[in-house]
Amino acid sequence: MPEDAPETAKVRTDDLDVIRKELLRIGVRFARWHAARRIPAGADDSTIMKAYRSHIDHVSAEGGSQVVDIARMTSAPTDPDRPQQRDPGRDKFLTEHFHDEDLVRFVVVGAGCFYLHAAGHVHAMLCTGGDLLCVPSRTAHWFDAGARPSYTAIRFFQEDNGCAARFLPDSIADRFPTLDDLLATT
Repeated sequence: MPEDAPETAKVRTDDLDVIRKELLRIGVRFARWHAARRIPAGADDSTIMKAYRSHIDHVSAEGGSQVVDIARMTSAPTDPDRPQQRDPGRDKFLTEHFHDEDLVRFVVVGAGCFYLHAAGHVHAMLCTGGDLLCVPSRTAHWFDAGARPSYTAIRFFQEDNGCAARFLPDSIADRFPTLDDLLATT
Protein backbone atom coordinates (compact mmCIF):
# COMPACT_ATOMS: atom_id res chain seq x y z
CA MET A 1 0.00 0.00 0.00
CA PRO A 2 1.46 3.44 -0.91
CA GLU A 3 2.48 5.70 1.96
CA ASP A 4 0.04 8.38 0.81
CA ALA A 5 -3.02 6.11 0.90
CA PRO A 6 -5.93 7.25 3.07
CA GLU A 7 -6.01 3.87 4.82
CA THR A 8 -2.63 4.45 6.47
CA ALA A 9 -3.69 6.88 9.21
CA LYS A 10 -0.59 7.38 11.29
CA VAL A 11 -1.79 9.72 14.02
CA ARG A 12 -5.25 11.04 14.88
CA THR A 13 -5.27 13.40 17.84
CA ASP A 14 -6.46 16.70 19.21
CA ASP A 15 -3.50 16.95 21.62
CA LEU A 16 -1.79 20.26 20.74
CA ASP A 17 1.68 19.07 21.73
CA VAL A 18 1.42 15.98 19.53
CA ILE A 19 0.04 18.05 16.64
CA ARG A 20 2.87 20.57 16.88
CA LYS A 21 5.50 17.81 17.07
CA GLU A 22 4.10 15.93 14.05
CA LEU A 23 3.81 19.07 11.95
CA LEU A 24 7.31 20.29 12.83
CA ARG A 25 8.64 17.06 11.27
CA ILE A 26 7.50 18.41 7.89
CA GLY A 27 8.50 22.01 8.59
CA VAL A 28 4.98 23.23 9.39
CA ARG A 29 4.41 25.60 12.29
CA PHE A 30 1.16 25.53 14.25
CA ALA A 31 0.01 27.87 17.02
CA ARG A 32 -3.20 28.83 18.77
CA TRP A 33 -3.97 32.52 19.24
CA HIS A 34 -6.38 34.24 21.56
CA ALA A 35 -7.93 37.63 20.85
CA ALA A 36 -8.22 40.30 23.50
CA ARG A 37 -12.00 40.16 22.92
CA ARG A 38 -14.48 37.87 21.31
CA ILE A 39 -15.11 38.46 17.60
CA PRO A 40 -18.84 38.88 16.91
CA ALA A 41 -20.42 36.68 14.25
CA GLY A 42 -20.37 38.48 10.91
CA ALA A 43 -17.67 40.94 12.00
CA ASP A 44 -16.33 43.10 9.20
CA ASP A 45 -12.71 43.01 8.05
CA SER A 46 -11.76 46.10 10.05
CA THR A 47 -13.04 44.61 13.31
CA ILE A 48 -11.12 41.37 12.70
CA MET A 49 -7.91 43.19 11.80
CA LYS A 50 -8.18 45.41 14.88
CA ALA A 51 -8.81 42.46 17.24
CA TYR A 52 -5.69 40.64 16.00
CA ARG A 53 -3.47 43.65 15.17
CA SER A 54 -0.57 42.70 17.46
CA HIS A 55 -0.56 39.10 16.19
CA ILE A 56 -0.80 40.26 12.57
CA ASP A 57 2.10 42.68 13.04
CA HIS A 58 4.22 39.94 14.64
CA VAL A 59 3.54 37.34 11.90
CA SER A 60 4.03 39.93 9.15
CA ALA A 61 7.39 41.02 10.55
CA GLU A 62 8.53 37.45 11.14
CA GLY A 63 7.59 36.17 7.67
CA GLY A 64 8.03 39.30 5.58
CA SER A 65 4.33 39.53 4.73
CA GLN A 66 3.49 42.62 2.70
CA VAL A 67 -0.19 41.79 2.12
CA VAL A 68 -2.72 40.72 4.73
CA ASP A 69 -6.36 40.12 3.93
CA ILE A 70 -9.49 38.36 5.09
CA ALA A 71 -10.88 35.33 3.26
CA ARG A 72 -14.42 34.10 3.81
CA MET A 73 -16.19 30.97 2.66
CA THR A 74 -19.85 30.71 3.52
CA SER A 75 -22.68 28.48 2.40
CA ALA A 76 -24.73 29.67 -0.53
CA PRO A 77 -28.39 28.73 -0.55
CA THR A 78 -28.83 25.32 -2.13
CA ASP A 79 -30.55 25.21 -5.52
CA PRO A 80 -33.60 22.96 -4.88
CA ASP A 81 -33.47 21.76 -8.49
CA ARG A 82 -29.84 20.63 -8.09
CA PRO A 83 -29.32 19.53 -4.46
CA GLN A 84 -26.17 17.50 -5.29
CA GLN A 85 -24.45 20.45 -7.00
CA ARG A 86 -21.05 21.29 -5.52
CA ASP A 87 -19.81 24.84 -5.21
CA PRO A 88 -17.33 25.38 -8.09
CA GLY A 89 -15.19 27.55 -5.80
CA ARG A 90 -14.77 24.59 -3.47
CA ASP A 91 -13.50 22.38 -6.30
CA LYS A 92 -10.58 24.74 -6.94
CA PHE A 93 -9.30 24.29 -3.39
CA LEU A 94 -9.93 20.51 -3.42
CA THR A 95 -7.27 19.99 -6.10
CA GLU A 96 -3.71 19.36 -4.96
CA HIS A 97 -1.47 22.36 -5.59
CA PHE A 98 1.38 24.40 -4.16
CA HIS A 99 2.44 28.04 -3.87
CA ASP A 100 5.84 29.66 -4.43
CA GLU A 101 5.69 31.32 -1.02
CA ASP A 102 4.74 30.11 2.44
CA LEU A 103 1.06 29.53 3.10
CA VAL A 104 0.17 31.36 6.32
CA ARG A 105 -3.42 31.24 7.56
CA PHE A 106 -5.09 32.18 10.82
CA VAL A 107 -8.63 30.84 11.23
CA VAL A 108 -10.80 33.49 12.85
CA VAL A 109 -14.07 31.53 12.96
CA GLY A 110 -15.36 28.29 11.55
CA ALA A 111 -13.33 25.31 10.42
CA GLY A 112 -11.33 24.07 7.47
CA CYS A 113 -9.05 21.15 6.77
CA PHE A 114 -5.62 21.65 5.23
CA TYR A 115 -4.34 18.46 3.64
CA LEU A 116 -0.54 18.64 3.52
CA HIS A 117 1.22 16.16 1.21
CA ALA A 118 4.77 15.99 2.50
CA ALA A 119 7.42 13.37 3.28
CA GLY A 120 5.41 10.61 1.62
CA HIS A 121 2.30 11.17 3.73
CA VAL A 122 -0.84 13.27 3.74
CA HIS A 123 -1.42 15.15 6.96
CA ALA A 124 -5.04 16.25 7.37
CA MET A 125 -4.94 19.26 9.70
CA LEU A 126 -8.34 20.43 10.95
CA CYS A 127 -8.03 24.10 11.83
CA THR A 128 -10.69 25.93 13.83
CA GLY A 129 -11.05 29.44 15.22
CA GLY A 130 -7.81 30.49 16.89
CA ASP A 131 -5.47 28.26 14.86
CA LEU A 132 -2.46 29.61 12.95
CA LEU A 133 -0.88 27.37 10.33
CA CYS A 134 2.38 28.20 8.56
CA VAL A 135 3.23 25.83 5.69
CA PRO A 136 6.55 26.08 3.81
CA SER A 137 6.47 27.20 0.18
CA ARG A 138 6.14 24.50 -2.48
CA THR A 139 4.46 22.07 -0.05
CA ALA A 140 1.75 20.23 -1.98
CA HIS A 141 -1.64 20.63 -0.32
CA TRP A 142 -5.36 21.13 -0.77
CA PHE A 143 -8.08 22.65 1.42
CA ASP A 144 -11.69 21.88 2.29
CA ALA A 145 -14.10 23.98 4.33
CA GLY A 146 -16.91 21.45 3.79
CA ALA A 147 -20.07 21.33 1.74
CA ARG A 148 -21.66 24.04 3.89
CA PRO A 149 -18.68 26.22 4.78
CA SER A 150 -18.54 28.74 7.57
CA TYR A 151 -14.93 29.85 7.46
CA THR A 152 -13.18 33.17 7.95
CA ALA A 153 -9.38 33.46 7.98
CA ILE A 154 -6.63 36.04 7.94
CA ARG A 155 -4.22 35.35 5.06
CA PHE A 156 -0.61 36.54 4.90
CA PHE A 157 1.30 37.02 1.63
CA GLN A 158 4.82 38.15 0.88
CA GLU A 159 3.75 39.48 -2.53
CA ASP A 160 0.51 40.60 -4.20
CA ASN A 161 0.35 37.45 -6.30
CA GLY A 162 1.48 35.16 -3.48
CA CYS A 163 -1.70 33.15 -3.57
CA ALA A 164 -1.15 32.02 -7.16
CA ALA A 165 -1.57 28.24 -7.14
CA ARG A 166 0.35 25.75 -9.24
CA PHE A 167 -1.92 22.75 -9.69
CA LEU A 168 -0.42 19.27 -9.81
CA PRO A 169 -1.38 17.13 -12.81
CA ASP A 170 -1.60 13.90 -10.79
CA SER A 171 -3.54 15.18 -7.78
CA ILE A 172 -4.22 12.54 -5.15
CA ALA A 173 -6.84 14.64 -3.34
CA ASP A 174 -9.83 12.66 -4.68
CA ARG A 175 -8.63 9.57 -2.82
CA PHE A 176 -8.92 11.21 0.59
CA PRO A 177 -11.94 11.89 2.81
CA THR A 178 -13.44 15.37 2.65
CA LEU A 179 -13.80 17.56 5.73
CA ASP A 180 -17.41 16.41 6.05
CA ASP A 181 -16.27 12.76 5.94
CA LEU A 182 -13.64 13.37 8.61
CA LEU A 183 -16.07 15.16 10.92
CA ALA A 184 -18.60 12.35 10.52
CA THR A 185 -16.10 9.84 11.93
CA THR A 186 -15.16 11.79 15.07
